[in-house]
Amino acid sequence: MELETRDYFLRKALSAAMKKLNDLQHRVKLVQKNLISACSTTGRDIESVKLMAVSKTREPEEIRQAYELGLRDFGENFLQEAKVKTSELHDLENAVWHFIGRIQSNKAHDIGTIFDWVHTVDRPIIADRLDKARESHKLPLSVCIQVNIDQEKQKSGVLLDELRNMVVYVNKLPRLRLRGLMTIPSIDVSNKRNRESFAKMHALFKAYRAIGGPDWDTLSMGMSADYVNAIYEGSTIIRVGTAIFGSRKVNRNTGR
Repeated sequence: MELETRDYFLRKALSAAMKKLNDLQHRVKLVQKNLISACSTTGRDIESVKLMAVSKTREPEEIRQAYELGLRDFGENFLQEAKVKTSELHDLENAVWHFIGRIQSNKAHDIGTIFDWVHTVDRPIIADRLDKARESHKLPLSVCIQVNIDQEKQKSGVLLDELRNMVVYVNKLPRLRLRGLMTIPSIDVSNKRNRESFAKMHALFKAYRAIGGPDWDTLSMGMSADYVNAIYEGSTIIRVGTAIFGSRKVNRNTGR
């Protein structure tokens, strides 16, 4: 009886794991299908848009499964969580780790050491600390300047009248490789307003190309709810979490 009970629960667990993997595969294929369709509609090469899987709060095994489905770029918001994941998943060859959360100045050093990309540079002090943290034996850290495109008081990001100075400043730091701009537009707005915000970002991206430096090639914008709009308006990296991994479970202790 004990053996039969154990076998039953093993079969049940295996069935649940297979369903979870199949659901993940379905969601990844759907996002990729939408990406291809949006590129086709706008006449863009599908290779011009990179899909980043936002893996914050996800278990390492979920990330490994996404990697096995062909994804290589993973976005994290929280430093301590990312330390555990990058250590446990160190064997994932060619995995690229992106930091996409708000940066506290006291954590900038470790962020500059662990990650391949940082999308949320919004203050000179953060740029300085990332630059100093980047070891000489590593490639320069790829960074994007976060822009507060809708000028929201509660949101991080460089304001439009500060952007030129920030671009010039970051370009002078030897251990940083300025790649472009990133934004998170206002939420709960009309589809038209959402696209207008993305269009403004694309205009800024093109306008600053002349002073952006030799590696200016990235416009990081678009998440699960609006990544198709972002592709329409010129995004080169979309940051997709829920549409890939499904709804997140909130930790009652941390609220995340």
